Amino acid sequence: MNKKISIIGVPMDLGQNRRGVDMGPSAIRYAGIIDRLEQLKLDIEDLGDIEIARPTHNDQEKVDNLRNLLEVAEGSIRLAEKVDEVVKDGAFPLVLGGDHSIAMGTLAGVAKHYNNLGVIWYDAHGDLNTGESSPSGNIHGMPLAVSLGIGHKKLTSILDYTPKIKPENIVIIGARSLDEGERALIKEKGIQVYTMHEVDKMGMPAVMEETIKYLKDRTDGVHLSLDLDGLDPNEAPGVGTPVMGGLSYRESHLAMEMLAQSKMITSAEFVEVNPILDEKNKTAGMAVGLMGSLLGESLL
Repeated sequence: MNKKISIIGVPMDLGQNRRGVDMGPSAIRYAGIIDRLEQLKLDIEDLGDIEIARPTHNDQEKVDNLRNLLEVAEGSIRLAEKVDEVVKDGAFPLVLGGDHSIAMGTLAGVAKHYNNLGVIWYDAHGDLNTGESSPSGNIHGMPLAVSLGIGHKKLTSILDYTPKIKPENIVIIGARSLDEGERALIKEKGIQVYTMHEVDKMGMPAVMEETIKYLKDRTDGVHLSLDLDGLDPNEAPGVGTPVMGGLSYRESHLAMEMLAQSKMITSAEFVEVNPILDEKNKTAGMAVGLMGSLLGESLL
């Protein structure tokens, strides 16, 4: 694991229609992420927040059934450029969201440095919708499809290349809410998915062992995209699209610890922390704990 960590905040709340998630990066910083990582003897650089333009139109206005398309695209480009600089500088990008639409920018900035970037999508949702398949028009439900080169050109062409990733290099963990179009795309592209059914049946150790084995030999870097709604909302209430029956905090710690031991993660983002919906910053604190485990924290 790279000892130089560059933290980038992305106060994006335009990929969906519930306010508050733009305060996620501040909540995570307030929960002590800098101190936590400095205790691991890591070289921490906080690059501050990406500027996100506010829409001048009505929030409900859509272009091709995409809410706030232009502003989300502009923010994604800024993030992609910053992540690109961080990777060129030899640092590990740690991106704090913001809604999950920011993954389009993160992956655009990271993937250009790898021939076969792997992606672990730790999430209750597949985020494989398009403007045509999305029931809501919310772009935070589309970043994985966009990164595969599927979707609106303003989103798929970020940093002027597409696709960013290959379907065979993706593993989705914790899925329990998939739209019809997403299910069809998963089958069409042969994407590896561990739903909550598989997690319950196999156990998290087996799921992570299979995930690590699956990605180890076929990829030259692995990005972790962790949505806090992958956890059960009874434990992580501060998320915008909660789905009951999710992963536990302990299971998630184990997953992060196993990824740390694998030494395969080369970049990461933690998204969808919404302090307005949270209880005493509980969810941001969980995000900080999981980041600590991912980056090498251990009891002994």
